[in-house]
Amino acid sequence: MTSSQKSKKQELPQTAWAVLGLLSFPGERTGYELKKWADSSLRFFYWSPAISQIYAELRRLEELGYAASARSGPEEARTKRRYAITDAGREALAGWAADTAEAGPPVLKHGLLLRVWLGHLADPERLRAMVDEHLERTRAELASVREAVAQAGEVPEWAFPALALRWSERQHLAELELGEALLADLAGLTGAVRQADGDAPTPG
Repeated sequence: MTSSQKSKKQELPQTAWAVLGLLSFPGERTGYELKKWADSSLRFFYWSPAISQIYAELRRLEELGYAASARSGPEEARTKRRYAITDAGREALAGWAADTAEAGPPVLKHGLLLRVWLGHLADPERLRAMVDEHLERTRAELASVREAVAQAGEVPEWAFPALALRWSERQHLAELELGEALLADLAGLTGAVRQADGDAPTPG
């Protein structure tokens, strides 16, 4: 690996490693197939990149020599480009996956809680309705996670993705429990405090 390649490796975002990780399982895949797999797996515990991001990362990975691609032949009605991980890519990915210093803390950006935080500006009934809507979405997501868990369980090579998906199943169950507790907390409020000014509720 050249010094330029080493420098680029150090600058790779986690999305690039995620795309390379999708390629690390047996078989060659198109960018579209990678997107479908990310939507049915990665998004439940990390994030699903847009199709444009996937192709951008595939180009970057090819430049580094971590992935290789080939166009389909005339036997297919529509020409497709399929990607596969290279030996260098597998070695780099294994090194990255084993480096716990790069994992970083989990990042929580909970849009609903941001609105609850601003509850003094909201209608209490609307706020409770938003929590109910969140619970319904979470139940639907939980059903999708369980479907993905079942599918992964049928493929021996997906044993570790299945572990991540089972973690996501438990996380969604916890989110439902937290949402129900939040509804109880909101119901326990005797009145909405609407303050136009005054000190912010911060320590000190």
